[in-house]
Amino acid sequence: MERKTKWGVIYCPKEGSARTHKRWKKICAYMQEQGIQFDFVQSEGAGSVERLAGMLTENGYATIVIVGGDAALNHALNGIMHAQRPGGRLPVLGVVPNGFGNDFAKYWKLDADDYKRTVDSLMRRRTRKIDVGTADVETAGGRETYYFLNGLNVGLTASVVNVRRKARGLRGWLNAAYLYAVARVLLHRMDFKMDFRLNAGRHNQRFVAFCAGSSRSYGLTPSAVPYNGQLDITAVAYPQIKQLFVGLWLLFTGRFLRCRDIRIWRTQHVSFSNPEHAPVSLDGRVLRTKVESMEIGIQPECLEFMIP
Repeated sequence: MERKTKWGVIYCPKEGSARTHKRWKKICAYMQEQGIQFDFVQSEGAGSVERLAGMLTENGYATIVIVGGDAALNHALNGIMHAQRPGGRLPVLGVVPNGFGNDFAKYWKLDADDYKRTVDSLMRRRTRKIDVGTADVETAGGRETYYFLNGLNVGLTASVVNVRRKARGLRGWLNAAYLYAVARVLLHRMDFKMDFRLNAGRHNQRFVAFCAGSSRSYGLTPSAVPYNGQLDITAVAYPQIKQLFVGLWLLFTGRFLRCRDIRIWRTQHVSFSNPEHAPVSLDGRVLRTKVESMEIGIQPECLEFMIP
């Protein structure tokens, strides 16, 4: 019974960030001051977050709160979805943003700089049922199912989403990501032959980036909402040089749908074949294995998420 009322908290520190550890101590102390009953564990890396979230789920915790960023939240989601759940019921998921990007938290207006307000909102236990994206991925090693809350990206954007990790420790990573993306496209023709089917149509051509978004997905699907049972799809063709600079800037300023050279759809399922050697990421978590094919779908309103 105790675990049904206690929170299971997973703290996911940024690698090499003393500031993150100091902030975690403040978050922990504030939760104790507010009388929140919780058990916490600290992750030792990205892979351990998934294991810990699965362990908390299987041990009957009804509420799991992640103190971390988008990738940590994704690993936790996958741990929960793959776990043996007592009674078949999923735990309620919450997040105190404390990582790189925090894009899904920002959608719900959870401020990474105001942890007290976030903790106060979680204490009110206001929840919303949200969609969970699915990706059945075929690799040389076999088939595996991954889950996402924000978006699945293929191609250049998967690299751009991850650039803040390459520029770890720098302030103003937005500009670093912009310059990195420009350099990658200028120095190498960063387009990939993609073959996918959706809404009874087949699309087989070269694209710079593809995104299936359940939420805004770093600006690639700005009209997506995580509770309508639909995926927003954006595919970006290789632009002319002048359109490249304009398009990247529109992406990072949240006006991406104004860009030329993009195609958009809304659907519940995408069958994706032969993404060539394009990188694939889910919620800022880059898959390390070469993807041969994917079946991308959505599970409508299957998870309760703690919102302000």
